[in-house]
Amino acid sequence: MGDIMTYRHVLALGAAIALGVTFGAARADEDYGPLQVIEAASGKVLADPKGMTLYTFDKDVEGKSNCTGECAEYWPPALAAADAKPVGDLTLIKRDDGKLQWADDGKPLYTYIDDKKPGDVMGDGKNDVWHAVKE
Repeated sequence: MGDIMTYRHVLALGAAIALGVTFGAARADEDYGPLQVIEAASGKVLADPKGMTLYTFDKDVEGKSNCTGECAEYWPPALAAADAKPVGDLTLIKRDDGKLQWADDGKPLYTYIDDKKPGDVMGDGKNDVWHAVKE
């Protein structure tokens, strides 16, 4: 009887490990469409196709950008192609000018003009309202 119990425990442990590996692989392969996760000085962050860090703005509301005009010159919106489709946690919002912008769970995404190279996070915490999207 002891051998049967041990065998069952081994099978259960093997199944649990297999499931853990499968779930871990699914998370690692999360689909970000044209966006990507990169390693920055502050850890892993979401970035645009060029590797530039993406940020959210506390003054935005879900599904609506409140960064227009001069704000958008310093914090360029992460624009999406006209035929882009939501993917994973990424959604799309329509800006006041009619252009599509990528959003993370409804929060519009932006790059920052002072980030000069991939992985820069100069805008993280700026004015206590801008935040790098950490992954």
